[in-house]
Amino acid sequence: MTDKPASDSRPAAGRSTAPRAILRQDPHAVREAKENNLEVAIGHEVRAFRKHLGITGADLASATGISLGMLSKIENGNTSPSLTTLQALARALGVPVTAFFRRFEGERNAVFVKAGEGLEIERRGTRSGHQYKLLGHIGNTASGVQVEPYLITLTADSDTFPAFQHDGLELIYMLEGEVKYRHGEKLYTMRPGDSLFFDADARHGPEVLVKLPIRFLSIISYPDRRDGG
Repeated sequence: MTDKPASDSRPAAGRSTAPRAILRQDPHAVREAKENNLEVAIGHEVRAFRKHLGITGADLASATGISLGMLSKIENGNTSPSLTTLQALARALGVPVTAFFRRFEGERNAVFVKAGEGLEIERRGTRSGHQYKLLGHIGNTASGVQVEPYLITLTADSDTFPAFQHDGLELIYMLEGEVKYRHGEKLYTMRPGDSLFFDADARHGPEVLVKLPIRFLSIISYPDRRDGG
């Protein structure tokens, strides 16, 4: 009897064995339609919460001390309820006051920067020959995150960086040239098309300018701490 050859446990040619990242956010998802009118948005939520509890308008009016006519105007978006009224409705429906605003579509900003028109700035810790162009900034975002996108250019006149260390996450994407970029104890040789995504709390920065000129995108994100937290 001829023994069968042991099965080859090596991966088939061309088959990737790298683990796949599991992302919690679907970048193609579309949220339910929002309302541009605040009164209509509030009324929609009041009615939705009431129906979810299976109570009538008369029941809710009685529980809150609001007249049935006033409640009808609120649910139809025909009046702007006071904060006191919203608090009474929230208590009766068992939801936070903020729940009434979730369908309201506040203004969402975008910043368009034409080629060569980024805002040239002096960033703390920079040296001679480092050109920083801020490609946009949006304050007071609903996400609670601040993002700073920069186009950075290093030339023959550039000094090497001091090491940076700051809160948040950073993405480096190489556009031109070659650089050895430090993050913590490691050096990464980066050429056009390469990217490095890292915890910015570790010391980091270009350490060896291999091929000039060097251009790369630096996108830094960090928590919005306007409340001093």
